[in-house]
Amino acid sequence: MNDADKPLPTAAARIAGKLRDARILAPGETRNLLVAVLIFVAAAGVPFVANGYALTLAISIAMYAGLSTSWLLFSGPTNYIALSTAAFFGIGMYTVAGGIGIVPYPVLILAAAVAGAALAFVVGLATLRVSGVYFVIFTLGLAELVRQIMTWLQHVLGTMSGVYVLIDRSEPMYYWQLLLVAAAVYLVGWWIGRSRLGFALRIIGNDEVVAVHCGINTARAKVILFVISSTFAAITGALIAPRWSYVEPGVAFSPALSFQVVIMALLGGTQRLWGPLLGVIPFVLLWELIAIEVPSQTTLLLGVSFLLIVYVIPDGVTGLVENALHRRGAVAGSPLLKRSLAGSGSILRASVRRSSDRVAGSVRDLMRRWKSYNA
Repeated sequence: MNDADKPLPTAAARIAGKLRDARILAPGETRNLLVAVLIFVAAAGVPFVANGYALTLAISIAMYAGLSTSWLLFSGPTNYIALSTAAFFGIGMYTVAGGIGIVPYPVLILAAAVAGAALAFVVGLATLRVSGVYFVIFTLGLAELVRQIMTWLQHVLGTMSGVYVLIDRSEPMYYWQLLLVAAAVYLVGWWIGRSRLGFALRIIGNDEVVAVHCGINTARAKVILFVISSTFAAITGALIAPRWSYVEPGVAFSPALSFQVVIMALLGGTQRLWGPLLGVIPFVLLWELIAIEVPSQTTLLLGVSFLLIVYVIPDGVTGLVENALHRRGAVAGSPLLKRSLAGSGSILRASVRRSSDRVAGSVRDLMRRWKSYNA
């Protein structure tokens, strides 16, 4: 009896065993990691050559690079569109704002990571059993729910305004801290991509039913990655809170932040871990121009940008490049082209053969005449 005739669980178990034993390392992964290290090392030198407004833009790029890449860790392989980045980002900001002056700042960053991970674990257990539009709606409402809770707490505590977060940090220090988070996100993503967890998540993204039949604990895998992604978002919020100096619910839990992170990741492309970087840099520069020229229309233009990306370049910049390369390779390797090249080669060989025969005949005729002349 072959695999097709066996019960599904038995056949799926055998397939899962083969997949677990399979080599999942891509040939160019080590090279990509070395290139990423060189890029981050070069990026670390930005504060030495840029200051003022240019360094401010670099800080924004580093922050959004970490947020977009952390979003991609979960939403990329699973195809679950999470709009909850602002919820965990705000948790990190408020953890620092609530403990500044009482607890050392490094301890507050660690506390923000723990708070973000705990919230992500609870939310993941409650919501990651659903998918599709239900998951999108819930994650979108999560940030608003947390914002309303923080607003209510401030009202109860008698502080209707925001909270000031004042510590002594230079602009280069903020940049290096955020760049270090972005590098850590990339390193964790690279490790997950070559692990069994990443392989299982790719199967979940392709077909979750097949993943279940293959023996993958889909709920556990999704919760683990959701916790990792959300923890980095909380750490980023904790690091940026002192730079913004003033924290309030409308800023910390802004829904626009969640949409911006998704737009940047989609613009760069979700097929590659480094894809969001290709979306972060142009979008940050464009968004800065919009904020300066038409500050009253930022929400409208944010929605327009989202629609254009979804309908015009759904696969992002990396998808466009890879599709173009695939089409070029398909044309170069098409059977029609191969037959045409083979036919051209046959014609060329026949032509060369006829020419050589004519030359040989002429040489033989010349030799006969030379012999008859000497005789």
